[in-house]
Amino acid sequence: MTAQIQFSPGEYLAPAVDWLNTNLHGLFSGISQVIEAVLGAVEGVLLAPHPYLFIGIVFVAAFFFANKRVAVFAALMLAFCLFAGLWVASLQTIALVCVAVLISVTIAFPLGVVAARVKRVDDALMPILNIMQTVPPWVYLIPAVMLFSLGRVPAIIATIVYGIPPMLRLTTLAFKQLPKDLLELGQASGASPKDILFKIELPTAAPTLLVGLNQCILMSLAMVVLAGLVGAGGLGAEVTRGLSRMEMGLGLRAGLGIVAIALLLDRLSRGALQRHSPNKLL
Repeated sequence: MTAQIQFSPGEYLAPAVDWLNTNLHGLFSGISQVIEAVLGAVEGVLLAPHPYLFIGIVFVAAFFFANKRVAVFAALMLAFCLFAGLWVASLQTIALVCVAVLISVTIAFPLGVVAARVKRVDDALMPILNIMQTVPPWVYLIPAVMLFSLGRVPAIIATIVYGIPPMLRLTTLAFKQLPKDLLELGQASGASPKDILFKIELPTAAPTLLVGLNQCILMSLAMVVLAGLVGAGGLGAEVTRGLSRMEMGLGLRAGLGIVAIALLLDRLSRGALQRHSPNKLL
């Protein structure tokens, strides 16, 4: 009889997870409270105005940061969410994506800058990023739920992990491709490292950084449906509810809502990029 060799990572990871839950429960509880507070504040700001007023604000902002076509398109996407009866769920989804993207960029941007300047850091991060982008996204929910229980917090944690790689990679690429003559000119003129960063490096790298932000937003939004599986609310919960009840109309309506939000965020970020760099092709 042929012997079978089986390898179960869970046998080694389960004790570690149990130890973390037992000894660092206060830390995870504190993180959950902070994330819930921030997410609740963002949701409160988004839901405070009347829907028509909110659509008007987004129209004006899109017109200012992008262009008229993007502004009209954004208003139409929000109007669809409103008249489809998905207004609250849509803004909950936007709030979740905004918080996740903000934290992802806060982590990925400085790491990308360091990786662009220190080759050892770059070499160490590349295989980790390859694994993060190869692992199926729903796998991230498993450890997040084990450490933070069900709810919006594990969904945001998993979304953050999923959104970091594109932003980090493109930040590294942006700073690696900076023209050396510009940096040498700044150094020769006696500019401080801070002035070089904010007056030369960031403006030059901005188009590529905006592409990274666009990809981070879309990757984060891809987790919305999966986030509904762990009780995160929003449009993902509506899709999950339609699936569990076999209600095609509810699932289709919520799915179209997700498409509308995805198009809205994508056009806004692309419009901002094209206005910053009209010759940039996406």
